This record gives sequence, C-alpha cells and structure tokens, in this order.
Amino acid sequence: MSALQKAAGDWWRGAVIYQVYPRSFQDTTGDGVGDLKGIRERLAHIASLGVDAIWLSPFFKSPMADMGYDVSDYCDVDPMFGTLSDFDEMLGEAHRLGLKVIIDQVISHTSDQHPWFKESRSSRDNDRADWYVWAEPKKDGTAPNNWLSVFGGPAWEWDGVRRQYYMHNFLTSQPDLNFHNPAVQEVMLKVMRFWLDRGVDGFRLDTVNYYFHDAKLRDNPPREPDSEAAGLDAPDTNPYGMQSHRHDKTQPENLGFLKRVRALLDEYDDRATVGEVGDGTRSLKTLAEYTSGGDKLHMCYTFDLLHPDFTAKHIRGCVESFQRLVTDGWVCWAFSNHDVVRHVSRFAETPEERDRIAKLAITLLSTLRGSICLYQGEELGLPEAELEYEDLRDPYGIRFWPAFKGRDGCRTPMPWKADAPHAGFTLGRPWLPVPEEQARLAVDAQEKVAGSVLNHYRETLAFRRAHATLRDGEMAFLPSNQDVLAFTREKGNERLFFVFNLTREPVPFSMPKHLQEVEPVHMPGFAPALDDGIVKLGGLDAFCGRLP
Repeated sequence: MSALQKAAGDWWRGAVIYQVYPRSFQDTTGDGVGDLKGIRERLAHIASLGVDAIWLSPFFKSPMADMGYDVSDYCDVDPMFGTLSDFDEMLGEAHRLGLKVIIDQVISHTSDQHPWFKESRSSRDNDRADWYVWAEPKKDGTAPNNWLSVFGGPAWEWDGVRRQYYMHNFLTSQPDLNFHNPAVQEVMLKVMRFWLDRGVDGFRLDTVNYYFHDAKLRDNPPREPDSEAAGLDAPDTNPYGMQSHRHDKTQPENLGFLKRVRALLDEYDDRATVGEVGDGTRSLKTLAEYTSGGDKLHMCYTFDLLHPDFTAKHIRGCVESFQRLVTDGWVCWAFSNHDVVRHVSRFAETPEERDRIAKLAITLLSTLRGSICLYQGEELGLPEAELEYEDLRDPYGIRFWPAFKGRDGCRTPMPWKADAPHAGFTLGRPWLPVPEEQARLAVDAQEKVAGSVLNHYRETLAFRRAHATLRDGEMAFLPSNQDVLAFTREKGNERLFFVFNLTREPVPFSMPKHLQEVEPVHMPGFAPALDDGIVKLGGLDAFCGRLP
C-alpha cells in the first residue's frame, strides 16, 4: 500500500463524526417518528457544518423495547424508518455530499423476538441452542451468579421451556449472544459484510467490551471503596455500580474477535470502526488494548468526557491518561450522545451561559488530539429537555424514575423551524414532545444570525480543517499552577498554543519564557488580549497562538 493510499485510508484519524438519532431527526410520513427519507432531506444541513461523517443509531427491524437497540433482523430496515431502498438512496446522497456513513452494530445481544432466540429457547438440543448464554440455576433455584443488569435487577431471566436462566446485560428482552460459540462470531461477521457490500464506510460498535462473558460464570467482586467507577457506566442510583465488573464483560477472548472484525474491514477500502467502551475506571486501559497494534479497532470512545465535570483538572486528567496508556491507538472524544444529559445542561451553571458553554465546548473539542463525535442538536446549543413521567419512552428512565430520569431528555426531536408545529420535525404527533425552549433554538432561527451557536460550530470546524496539526498533530500540556488548560499542538512546521479558562472568573495567564514569541491567531468566538507575555482570559474564554 502506498503512502498516498494509506493516508486516504486514514480518513477517520482526526475526523469529525455527526451522530444522527433517526427517531428524532426528521419525519416525512406524519407518524411522529423520524425516518431515512428525513435524514436524506437534511443531509445538506449536516454537510454545511463541515463534518466528515455521520453515524446512524439503529434503524434495523426491532420491537423497539429499547428504541432499536433490540434488533430482530440485522439485515433489514424497520418499516418505521423506511426500506432498504430508502437506506441506499440516503447513503448515495451522503456520499455525493462528501459524507462518510457509519452505522451502529448492536451485536452483543439481540431482541428476544429475533428468530435465533426463539429457536434457541425452544429446546436444549436445537441448532442454535448454544447461540445465547444459558446456565443452570443454583440448587435453590436462584440465578447462576451475582451479575447485574445495567438496566436494573439481576442479569439473568428464567425460561420455563428450557428450565434454565439466560443472561441479559440490559433489558430482559435483550438476551446476550454467546460469542464463545464460533457460529455466533461467523454470523456477525456475515452481517457486517452485508452492510460493507452495501457501501457503508464503517461501524460504531455498541457496547464493544460486552461481547464475551467469563465462561466459568464467576461472581463479580464488590466495587473497591475508593473507586470512582460508579456513575461512569450507570447512574449512582443503580446498584450496577456497586460491583467491579471483572467477569461479565471485558474478557480477553474479545481481542481475538476484534482482530477478525479488523481483518474483515481491511478487505475493503477506507472503512473504519469506532467502539463504545463502558468499563468504569478501566475504560482507557480497555481502549488502549482494543486500538493498539493496528490490527483491532480503528478507534474507541469512552464515557470519561460524558461526565458533569467540565474542569481543567478533569479534562487534562482524561487526556493525559489516554496519552499515557494509548501509545499507538486512537481515541474519539465527545461531550454528548444519545445516552447522557446534553452537555450544555451538564456544564452550564445558569441558562444565560449556555450559549457560551456550547461555543467553548466545541472549540475545546476541536483542538484536542483525536477524532470527535458531535450529537445532533448540540450545534444549536440545545439544553436537556425536562419531561413529565407520562412522556417517557425510555425503559431505563421509567425503571429508575424519579431518581434517574433516563435518556429521553437528550433524544427529543431536532428543531428545524422555530414557528412551525413541533418545530418542523413532523406534521403528526411527535414520539417525544418538542419543548418550547428547544424550538426557539431551531436551525432557521440561527441560520443567518452572526455569532449564533450554529454558525460558531461551522466556523470552528472550518478553523480545525484549516490547521492540519489539529487533525492528528502531537499534543503536549504545559505545566501550570492555575485552573486552566494550556497545551501545544504540533505537526510539521506548524506549532499552535492553546489556553482555555473553564472557570467563570478572569484569569491572567503568564506565557512560559520559552513561548514568549507567540503570535495571536484568530479563533472564532474568542479574542482575549495578549499583553507583554500575559494572556488576559475572561471567564469561559480561550486563546490560540502560533509559535515560531
């Protein structure tokens, strides 16, 4: 492979990926649920941001118990979203606009309505009897071990026909596949090949460290008292965080399967994988294992920045931990996605500072070393929606209400037109309501407004594209006794210096002596003064300079 071909195949390195949650993007049928035709209609908006790729959350056939993350047919489109032809047309239009298309692969579990599971549960000796994780009860009839479900309660459900328990890391209607069975690995690789042959540019691998379980079914130990793992993979209201998940996920056998996934993608040109790693305080270590060596995943993201802590200490700690652990792998950073409270609501102390937070967050994200994921609506500065219990659709939120309100607040429909019914998302009744405070932030309300959050995103991503060092240049932090982030990015002859004040108070930052010759560089939305070697940062402010 030539250097030019290798560079083309590395399009994902430093890429900006825009996540589309199909149920909530654009409805074209009036049924209140977004669809593939709606995504196609709105691709021009995504392209206008200057992103490299889109990631589509599941659109496969499903009973929708977990909003499509419970798949009943991996190789077809749920009629709610359209048809395979609609997908092909959307894919073609995305490619015409220069956008890569990554699709979700939810292969750690299926729906209990999948034909594979229906056959598996029918007897202990059918052809798919060992395709799922089945286990005998203890002598007293209780579950095989102490494993817990992310969505609450035991990770085991009794089946009266087989007179055994089956494992489910999430809903009881989401039985876990048994990846210790070679036939399961083969069928999942076949599923991926189906979509690669159709022209997709890669996969986002849901819960990528959940594929294998401990074959001996050993109990998980309690979480160490000083561990901060609770809250990273589940809210602290959920007893799931009380265990150290040593045996129900992140097993060493997973590395072999990920090598098979990479070998498959390497048969095709310019394809990529991004894995979702939820592994508590071990997440960055797991990310390192899954992306090292160039023979497993191309990149992963963790939940480390999907966290309420928007401080220099926290962000620097995450990035430095990644740099220390991941010497030859790659990370994808994000502040929001479909599973967490929108970051302007997590980070802003008052509603008045949300726009400033939105602008500062994308500027910071765009200057970190790694690829980045944006979640639909964050380019509008959307806050988390406050919903009533009767509006909830998320089984996770319904299960833990009111201590945990679930994920519906970040999944409300995309607002396109401020004055249209349901902000232009649908002509029918939307599957989730569109709050007025979100409708006011619609695309058409910001489109032609200089300095809007939407236009700041466009300008900031253009700034990122204009500086090759921001895509994949080296990154090094500067020592500081102040509550700021100060770092350099360097590639070839370009050396850039950044300093971010994430506090609400003005901060004068004294440039180190060896960086005194910094030349200010215009960075959209931020222009603190540089006077006699001192950067005069305001609250929630940022500075960029060029170094000789």
